[in-house]
Amino acid sequence: MTPALETRGLAKQFGGLKVTRDLSLKIAQGARHALIGPNGAGKTTVINLLTGVLRPNGGRILLEGNDITDVTVHGRVLRGLSRTFQINQLYPDLTPIETIGLAVSERLGRGGDWWRVMGTRSDVNAEIAENLERFHLTDVMNEPTATLPYGKQRLLEIAVAIATKPRVLLLDEPAAGVPESERHDILAAVASLPRDVTVLLIEHDMDLVFSFADRISVLVNGAMLVEGAPDEVARDSQVKAVYLGEGADG
Repeated sequence: MTPALETRGLAKQFGGLKVTRDLSLKIAQGARHALIGPNGAGKTTVINLLTGVLRPNGGRILLEGNDITDVTVHGRVLRGLSRTFQINQLYPDLTPIETIGLAVSERLGRGGDWWRVMGTRSDVNAEIAENLERFHLTDVMNEPTATLPYGKQRLLEIAVAIATKPRVLLLDEPAAGVPESERHDILAAVASLPRDVTVLLIEHDMDLVFSFADRISVLVNGAMLVEGAPDEVARDSQVKAVYLGEGADG
């Protein structure tokens, strides 16, 4: 089966600093795939390359078998590739219902007329309500985003990403900065993502990684160190040495 997302020999450098080195990665259709590694391993650079924020110095990126290496960020979203960010990119003055409504309307090509679309189309209203419910946002749907607890803001960002109807979703540290008391909803939301959406998770929280992923890739110094099933990765001596605490610095 054609991978949902694939890189072939992906490379990125800034001046003389090589951040991504000959990275070849395959994310299977419908996978729950995690990309982990110590601080400075190049994980965020890889995400920025996959989403078009950065251009590679070498290699190719394929989405469902189609080369998207030169496609714009917006073009990749239209082709079914969406992401969340380590630091949320939400509109602070909009409410969750408005934010999700805008995302749905943009997907339908009605972004400039989103208030009318929200008010008059039952299918759009139903989709907004479904996302509010799925991501535990109904109780705060009319509150300005800036006033929401940080965990709710993270949930809203995932909801917005899902509202674009991605076939591949990149989650960049969804639990980062979320207080322990709010992490349960994040874990539940990630676990309940639709199975027809392929997910690549970048995360430091090993509890989240090992409860979520069916395959894990370990990145070190911009190159692939180990890839395999979670139990294989957990037992690997190289992973223990550089990442999971045995002689590791991050």
